[in-house]
Amino acid sequence: MDRTATDRFDTSRFEASRNRLASLAYRLLGSAADAQDAVQDAFLHWQAADRQQIKVPEAWLTKVVTNLCLDRLRSAQVRRERTAGAWFPELLLDGDPMLGPADTFEQRESVSLAMLIVMERLSPVERAVYILREAFSYGHAEIAEILDLTESASQQHLHRARTRITATRRRGGEVDPASARRIVEEFLTAATSGRIERLVALLTDDVIALSDGAGLAEKLLRYDTPQRVAAVMRGGFKPTPPKRRLAGGAPALHYAVVNGAPAILFVLGGQVLGAVTFDVAEDKVAAVRGIAAPARLVRLTEAWRQHEPDTPLIAQW
Repeated sequence: MDRTATDRFDTSRFEASRNRLASLAYRLLGSAADAQDAVQDAFLHWQAADRQQIKVPEAWLTKVVTNLCLDRLRSAQVRRERTAGAWFPELLLDGDPMLGPADTFEQRESVSLAMLIVMERLSPVERAVYILREAFSYGHAEIAEILDLTESASQQHLHRARTRITATRRRGGEVDPASARRIVEEFLTAATSGRIERLVALLTDDVIALSDGAGLAEKLLRYDTPQRVAAVMRGGFKPTPPKRRLAGGAPALHYAVVNGAPAILFVLGGQVLGAVTFDVAEDKVAAVRGIAAPARLVRLTEAWRQHEPDTPLIAQW
């Protein structure tokens, strides 16, 4: 095989792994843009390597991407960004290949917004071990090779990660999609009509609400207690002329599934202006997250434009 043909073959081998590598990087970084950058950097490493000496390309690429992500997580700039209290994951629409494997509950949970936020409390190595084990089913011997650890150290990191996640994990379990949609639609009806009592009744006693303040707030805005969350949601979902001027018109409100969770998207002219995601537990809303910072909606908007949406819940908000 001549050099050109070899390069084409090696490029195709990399491309066959691209989606898997991107889904790994996304779980590690919580950012689609950063995940894409990490995968592209891995491609440059792949091109520069003596590929004839690489016995198992998938394992080699996994190691490169994982360590590129760990380098980023350890960087001073990223630590400052994430400890400032204003970090939120970038959103992914249902069906996005970057969501990766979804055969098990652990795989699906690992890309939920709740889990991505919880994993911020782990050290970079704990996060890598947890994701490689729970989402990609690597054994400890393989993880030790990827991270240059001993198997015993890998097991210890996994134990610590599981302990921290269990301590901070809110009530969980998967919810029937039809039930989740029904609850979210009831929530929207109550919020837009101003029915505060009905809204409170739809919230769990320990409900929380988080907002990025359209990316303008120095820290995430956090609300708790059903009454406080209901009041904030009623105000947030009430359309007003100033809000429409800021949006550039009257957006449509669509139901969607984002990072495995039910969501309401504010869409105008094919642009996702904002998203409100919900954690549903026991037929009630346990958490609400509002995301409107444009940088966190780039990939979501790209996917939405290729998506055939259902009839909007509200055609003109």
